[in-house]
Amino acid sequence: MAGQPTSREALYERIRSTSKEEVILEEMIRLGFWPAQGAVPHDPAEEIRRRGELERQLSELREKSRKLYNEKALIAEQRKQRLAESRRKQKETKARRERERQERAQKWAQRKAGEILFLGEDVSGGMSHKTCDAELIKREGVPAIASAEELARAMGIALKELRFLAYNRKVSRVTHYRRFLLPKKTGGLRLISAPMPRLKRAQAWALEHIFNKLSFEPAAHGFVAGRSIVSNARPHVGADVVVNLDLKDFFPTVSFPRVKGALRHLGYSESVATALALVCTEPEVDEVGLDGTTWYVARGERFLPQGSPCSPAITNLLCRRLDRRLHGLAQALGFVYTRYADDLTFSGRGEAAESKRVGKLLRGAADIVAHEGFVVHPDKTRVMRRGRRQEVTGVVVNDKTSVPRDELRKFRATLYQIEKDGPADKRWGNGGDVLAAVHGYACFVAMVDPSRGQPLLARARALLAKHGGPSKPPGGSGPRAPTPVQPTANAPEAPKPVAPATPAAPAKKGWKLF
Repeated sequence: MAGQPTSREALYERIRSTSKEEVILEEMIRLGFWPAQGAVPHDPAEEIRRRGELERQLSELREKSRKLYNEKALIAEQRKQRLAESRRKQKETKARRERERQERAQKWAQRKAGEILFLGEDVSGGMSHKTCDAELIKREGVPAIASAEELARAMGIALKELRFLAYNRKVSRVTHYRRFLLPKKTGGLRLISAPMPRLKRAQAWALEHIFNKLSFEPAAHGFVAGRSIVSNARPHVGADVVVNLDLKDFFPTVSFPRVKGALRHLGYSESVATALALVCTEPEVDEVGLDGTTWYVARGERFLPQGSPCSPAITNLLCRRLDRRLHGLAQALGFVYTRYADDLTFSGRGEAAESKRVGKLLRGAADIVAHEGFVVHPDKTRVMRRGRRQEVTGVVVNDKTSVPRDELRKFRATLYQIEKDGPADKRWGNGGDVLAAVHGYACFVAMVDPSRGQPLLARARALLAKHGGPSKPPGGSGPRAPTPVQPTANAPEAPKPVAPATPAAPAKKGWKLF
């Protein structure tokens, strides 16, 4: 039974919701004028209540009927219901997707902690392929590594560190290389990319455990254990004609896909080949300052950097077929062929020295070089006959391996001046440390021509002992330790790996000390 209305509006609303008779009955019961359960004969209470219930049902039916015949109201009601249902489903879907996202993120984090599946755009397509060719790996004599995770363990570094070193970033606030310019002997500047310590350790591991275990063609003499510029020059001693070709942009020509392909041909899986190729290559970058922050923006594709310890060995790996093809061409035409880095040398005797045969050699070599993905430098092709000085990677080979006489005369004069007046204001080549420079050149002469070089080396060592260490002439780059260094060939236009300290070199093309 409803309570007594407190206002006229409440009374009217109560009458509208039931009926006037029912309200009167409830009030009479409430006030005690009528029994609650119809004990009086001919009690109309139940009839009144039944009538009120029927009136309410009729009212609801009339309302429904009114809505059924009101098309706009019906459509609006349906839309309202559908909207409410849609919102409910959206809320459920959003909650479900959030749960799924969190589950995926958790699974990805767990997988990421134990695997490398992505190393940047355009390079990560095969990271999930971890099957290596055991037969090829055994034949090449390199360690069997099937995945990037095994590679990280073999290098002795954490998986996240390998990911950091190998990641292909288009834009980054960090760089793995220290870049600087060194002057070329023929003019211009050469960009050197020296790897940072962590990356250098990873590259040194790859050099020691993978690339140094490979066997290269007998014609390759650059950066191969037991071979040098002297072994490269010796087969050409006494030839009637010496032909020298130079490969243009040697290191930048070796791109990331080529390095990765070479590693795949060693038997390594896509995962290992991709990670190793990324560790050993880098793109050109522009340094951009924005809001006080330096950004390194990649420009172009990745290639072998000049300055990495791995770069020379990788070029030897990529040039194995080139060496075989050029050796076959040389043999067919009666020539001898050797290669030191990007310097290709052919020599011939007798009929091979004829101009027609030399022309055929040059055309064939250019075709083979182009087919192997390199380019012959058009300005550095030399044909040297017996009537002039014949040089191979800076070593004179007319009658024996020796050093150019004019360079020796200048060097002896420099030694004499230092012995007479001391190292102050003296200079040899481009080196800032004159004592280290003359010592390095004396080592070079002793290696090429021991009979002439040993006395010069003894004099250079005496100067070091007398003056107690390095001496820097004005404008030099600072003192460096006067330790013997290995001379190597130099091609002014083609990139060569260069260590931070570069002792003096002769003015003409031929050698460089690392």
